[in-house]
Amino acid sequence: MIVVIPAYEPDEKLLGVLKDFTEQTSFPIVVVNDGSSEACRPIFDVVRSFDHVTLLEHEVNKGKGAAMKTAFRYIGEHFDRDESVMTVDADGQHLVSDALRVAEQLRAHPDALVLGSRKFTGNVPFKSRAGNAITRAVFQFCTGVRVYDTQTGLRAFSAYRIPEMSELKGDRYEYEINQLIHCTNNQIDIDEVWIDTVYIEENKSSHFHAIKDSFRIYKVLLLGTSFLRFVASSFASFLIDYAMYALLLGITSQFIQQDELQSLLSVAGARIISSTCNYFFNRFLVFHTKNARMSFMKYVALTLITLGIQSAMTSGAVALGMNKWIIYIPVQLVMYPLTYLLQRAFVFREGKR
Repeated sequence: MIVVIPAYEPDEKLLGVLKDFTEQTSFPIVVVNDGSSEACRPIFDVVRSFDHVTLLEHEVNKGKGAAMKTAFRYIGEHFDRDESVMTVDADGQHLVSDALRVAEQLRAHPDALVLGSRKFTGNVPFKSRAGNAITRAVFQFCTGVRVYDTQTGLRAFSAYRIPEMSELKGDRYEYEINQLIHCTNNQIDIDEVWIDTVYIEENKSSHFHAIKDSFRIYKVLLLGTSFLRFVASSFASFLIDYAMYALLLGITSQFIQQDELQSLLSVAGARIISSTCNYFFNRFLVFHTKNARMSFMKYVALTLITLGIQSAMTSGAVALGMNKWIIYIPVQLVMYPLTYLLQRAFVFREGKR
């Protein structure tokens, strides 16, 4: 097991982490100075004095993700592929006893990404508790996978995964979310081991920027998962639906006199064509499902059910006196995420999640 510690503007707590790990384990340690100021030079001079510790340095600050990838590439060049890699934060939040339990879990499941997950009990800063709860909910909505602590820095994986972990996008805190998305997209197990929740001095040493880094994380969640692809698929299907409706209306008007029958046939034909296109868009481009048994029949059934619910909601709202033109919008806002969740969980679910 090789321990990776990204460090930006660290204080003596980094030295405490190194002392604990070097005294209680024989793990090689790679520390990355991510462009810290000269004021931190005495800290890094002491880092060099520890046995089995390698110090790598960035000339300028590149971000936590970039620092970890620098360490991963170093490990890939200097250690065997049958080793394992563990990331640990520099601020003293991760105890050696917890790190050893994460390492043990990885030995039992070497193909998994193992997380040291906090339960956020006890004296936890509100912004940390709330931030993780929101990210947890958004992650589950976008991926269908429940991970309790999406932002933990204590993680472990087998060294043979270094090439794929080094190529993931993201140079700052969003890199860790990209790791999780990569695992969910590629059917890689994510194992969680409960660890102590440790916050020193209200987590004042954290360099996480609540606005900028949260924006990066949520942007990655939306762009890196299937939800925006689902939106694009739906919009493309709408354009196909409207184009086919106009085409079929032009054709039927040449042979049928009744306007109502022209409209009915055109709507039905357009909906059949656009729904079929939407099914294949969602199966192969949104959810990447190759072997979903009976998925088309499930899709048809779900489409009929959601159409019935949508019609009932719209009719009920109109009966209560709401504007029939305006009510369509809030009904769609309710049905849209529901349809996404049901298609992912019921229609296009494939394999172990």
